Amino acid sequence: MPPATRPQTPTVPLDRPPGGEDRPRPGGHGRSSGLFDPLQLLKAFPEAVHKLHPRALARNPVLFVVAAGSALTTLSALVHPSLFTWVISVWLWLTVIFANLAEAVAEGRGKAQADSLRRARTDTVAVRLRDNWRIGTHLPSAETELVAATDLQPFDFVVVAAGEVIPADGDVVDGVAAVDESAVTGESAPVVREAGGDRSGVTGGTTVLSDRLVVRVTSRPGHSFIDRMIALVEGASRQKTPNEVALNILLAALTTAFVLVVLALQPMAAYADADQSTTVLVALLVTLIPTTIGALLSAIGIAGMDRLVQRNVLAMSGRAVEAAGDISTLLLDKTGTITLGDREAADFVPLPGVGESVLAEAAQLSSLSDETPEGRSVVALARRKHGLQEPAEGELGEARFVAFSARTRMSGIDLRWDDSAVRHIRKGAAAQVIEWVRLRGGEVPPEARWFSDAIAASGGTPLLVAVDDWDGPRVLGAVYLKDVVKEGIRERFAELRRMGIRTVMVTGDNPLTARAIAQEAGVDDFLAEATPEEKLALIKREQEGGRLVAMTGDGTNDAPALAQADVGVAMNTGTSAAKEAGNMVDLDSNPTKLIEIVEIGKQLLITRGALTTFSITNDVAKYFAIIPAMFTGAYPGLEALNIMGLHSPTSAITSAIIFNALIIVALIPLALRGVRYTPASAHDLLVRNLTVYGLGGLVLPFVGIKLIDLLVSTVPGLG
Repeated sequence: MPPATRPQTPTVPLDRPPGGEDRPRPGGHGRSSGLFDPLQLLKAFPEAVHKLHPRALARNPVLFVVAAGSALTTLSALVHPSLFTWVISVWLWLTVIFANLAEAVAEGRGKAQADSLRRARTDTVAVRLRDNWRIGTHLPSAETELVAATDLQPFDFVVVAAGEVIPADGDVVDGVAAVDESAVTGESAPVVREAGGDRSGVTGGTTVLSDRLVVRVTSRPGHSFIDRMIALVEGASRQKTPNEVALNILLAALTTAFVLVVLALQPMAAYADADQSTTVLVALLVTLIPTTIGALLSAIGIAGMDRLVQRNVLAMSGRAVEAAGDISTLLLDKTGTITLGDREAADFVPLPGVGESVLAEAAQLSSLSDETPEGRSVVALARRKHGLQEPAEGELGEARFVAFSARTRMSGIDLRWDDSAVRHIRKGAAAQVIEWVRLRGGEVPPEARWFSDAIAASGGTPLLVAVDDWDGPRVLGAVYLKDVVKEGIRERFAELRRMGIRTVMVTGDNPLTARAIAQEAGVDDFLAEATPEEKLALIKREQEGGRLVAMTGDGTNDAPALAQADVGVAMNTGTSAAKEAGNMVDLDSNPTKLIEIVEIGKQLLITRGALTTFSITNDVAKYFAIIPAMFTGAYPGLEALNIMGLHSPTSAITSAIIFNALIIVALIPLALRGVRYTPASAHDLLVRNLTVYGLGGLVLPFVGIKLIDLLVSTVPGLG
């Protein structure tokens, strides 16, 4: 069957991705994080009214009770009309609507982001390779067929040429190309995706800008990365977090208790010849129960997810965001997170009796199969410093290349110079190269260790170079890799320490290098020469001590540790296995963002705690308005509780109910933006919480209710 054909699409220059100027930007780069637009209230108002449906209200016990009370007062107003009853009824309904408004505004921001993502999700025709390609047929002669992107299944292989949209999530198995991911990340700068390594993951809906890729599909129809983003940002799949569930249970218990109190109050009032109307009893109940936090609780959780999305981080669950706020151990990669990540070969350090050019040539040959940035930098240094060019194809004869492996921590080459002799060259971590020489019967001079230790103690990374040829196995010298700690990172770690978070640097470097970098950066501990198994074991040890652990990763070998961590942040550039294992994905693939994620999680918890404190103390002030108004006639001594000097019982009750509704609207921006977070100890945060929001919640209602009473008392029938 001949290969399928499709219309030709133009190749787009790398400096201007297609639609890069006009593409929707789902992340936070298109707008300021945390700003509140008052127009959002008007846009969300119809949705808030729609949420008056009993099924929607039943999810929130506090609002359900307020709505039920509103219905009772409305019925009372119809049976026994009075201005007081109608005003209370209207403001009770507004209390429910304002509470729904908080959630509707938070959801509306997510739905706007979801709409931009839907525009990025297009119906794409894919070129799928037939089964014969999987068993070794070369790509040019492989048979293809055109299929709809919705028909693709995991382990299908598709070819995507320049200018075409990648039809599904997957891993690149052949080719290297520039890809425009602005539809997902909001950034118009192209990124490179290539087969192998940790930059092979691609996302459906992104566009190939140059060359051609063969992609192995990893997602099922309807379960792509963009589909999951849409569901999460618009709240369709948001589940309540454990803390939210616990707080909801507490609010439900308090509400039930106060309902029983109010029901028991009427017989007592009748006994004291102070019978109360249904309207007054409902007003008392609404002021007793924690309506403020009940109204804002859902919005706080949704807004926490939204703040992550604004920073181009996709959380797979609200629980992950909440867990980030409780993190006590932070695992950070050294390269690219603590250091600049541009670790390059800076010098060749030969052992006594070895010429530097001999060491440089051996280092270059052993690095030809090392595709890591360090390996490429060794080849570049040999060319720059000694004029050594890479051998042309066929020049090395029957050479066998040994690619770098995270397990062996070495790369090399085996060169045959006659029918019976082979020259073996290896370059890699000092411990592994020394062991390699000894296993072959060679002796390692003490200078090899001295030079390695000196490089490591200075904060560099030593790579030893060794050969096994006609003169036997021996070490030639070391390659000095240089890395630089990021500016300001030490201060960031000091902030984390004040937050009670222990930082652990994870690196593949030897212990001496790791210790030098750890001391310079100011981390609390380090794990040197880390393997995937050791990372996993470290996380388990921390968790056994009752700590929550966060880490980042991008490779398939990071997947077990990401899955084990309480907060596992996978890089979007990484493999599909890493993204499936983590419970967050950083679309910008910036490992340092883990620190921001922890701060956002703490901000979420602090915001919830602050507004809960405000809500409880806020209710205390309202008791001083309602209780004297209800019972002063029967018990004149209660007039002493009327410390606000409210005009009359009706104006007092009306003012308390109006304030109860308006304070919800006033706090919506704070719930969405979040309480400002500054690194501090748990004790300091508690003191600030009680001082600012506890005392503030107690004082503000006294002022607000009094001001409203001054206005209400001028209205005939209410004063």
